[in-house]
Amino acid sequence: MTRIIQTLAEISDRYDVLFCDLWGCVHDGVAAMPAAVAALQAFRAKGGAVVLLTNAPRPKPSVMRQIARLGVPDDAWDEIVTSGDAAQYALVNGAVGRKVWHIGPAKDLTFFSEMAADLPKAEVDLVPLDQAEGIVCTDLFENLTEQPEDYRARLLLAREAGLPMLCANPDLMVDYGHKRVWCAGALAKLYEEIGGTALYFGKPHPPIYDLARRRLAARGIELAEDRILCLGDGIGTDVAGAAGEGLDALFVTGGLAAAEFGPDADHPQADLLDRWLAARAAAPRWSIGKVR
Repeated sequence: MTRIIQTLAEISDRYDVLFCDLWGCVHDGVAAMPAAVAALQAFRAKGGAVVLLTNAPRPKPSVMRQIARLGVPDDAWDEIVTSGDAAQYALVNGAVGRKVWHIGPAKDLTFFSEMAADLPKAEVDLVPLDQAEGIVCTDLFENLTEQPEDYRARLLLAREAGLPMLCANPDLMVDYGHKRVWCAGALAKLYEEIGGTALYFGKPHPPIYDLARRRLAARGIELAEDRILCLGDGIGTDVAGAAGEGLDALFVTGGLAAAEFGPDADHPQADLLDRWLAARAAAPRWSIGKVR
């Protein structure tokens, strides 16, 4: 049974490293969450390391710029690892071919232009659907107004052509301020439902965790697996990913599923939480209303 805690500090002595989700835990897409930032700063001040482990489809440099604009300071984290980073490895190794149709907004074009220094060099051309060998999906073109069903006809054409889809963000949806918007994972899910093939590299899948470990090791940070805590509000991404990696999880109930646990997002009701988790066969070691 998950134990509800009130602050990260209650359990921080048990862990040396946090794999911390970003959207919904540290910021809401509009601004940083001050209490969460303070909690991460306090964890680092005691000698811990914080990896912002995010399903953002853009590479690390782009996310660094984004969170700086939102007010997340540099002293709140040690490393950033994105789903986009992990997916780039697959792209340059030819997982979906060299001619790809990109589904996503212009701001996500950094996925193709900002590559990590340790990636092999590879030419990838962005082409229309009818010329593509594969698909790279980073987001909806207009996620504030569009629905996954708006893409059904184009995805049916892609399926008929046998195009694999590289999904750079497995999240189904996120909260943008007070508005809930769809993500690339919803398009990949629809593509699979109609018979297409989708490839995933972000949470809860292993590649993003492997990359996080490698980047910490490159910094000289040794990892004891039982001293890593995964923190996030996605039951199917953050919590499921932690379970798959054999790591402890801190489920942030005041995020995507906040309405399920009573009227006070900061203080989830234990009975509602236990029933909700049991229905999903999920058993995070800890839960918290909001990161603080």
